[in-house]
Amino acid sequence: MDTRSFYTRHMLLQYGRQLISSRRLSRYNQLMGLASGHEQLPAPDVQRRMMVDRISREVVENLIFTGSDNPVVQEVRQRLDDELDGKYLFQYPPGEIDFRIMRQEEDGSTVQVSSDEKHRIMGLLLDLTRETVSETML
Repeated sequence: MDTRSFYTRHMLLQYGRQLISSRRLSRYNQLMGLASGHEQLPAPDVQRRMMVDRISREVVENLIFTGSDNPVVQEVRQRLDDELDGKYLFQYPPGEIDFRIMRQEEDGSTVQVSSDEKHRIMGLLLDLTRETVSETML
């Protein structure tokens, strides 16, 4: 194992722990404000929309890029492929920070999409994920 990759992984692990701790503290502060009567909870439709957005981001960030066999992920990927009339692969190449979106050509080869197309695909992916999550939530 490369020493630099160990330190990078360790740094990302620490960052993840700090992020979780800050979310817990934020939620705790919010609940303390509610208990003292200083804040009010958002309306139920706003809470639902916030929950759908949060779940959608998690699905895109964690499941789409790992190639999960989750039914929601499969439905989103199918809808994306149908919408864009092609098959797209999402990858995090080893040793790189940014992800790649590859379009699979008819002959089986893959071509990396341009940055403009990448932004358009990610916007469409988030929209489709939000729709699918919203449809599946009670």
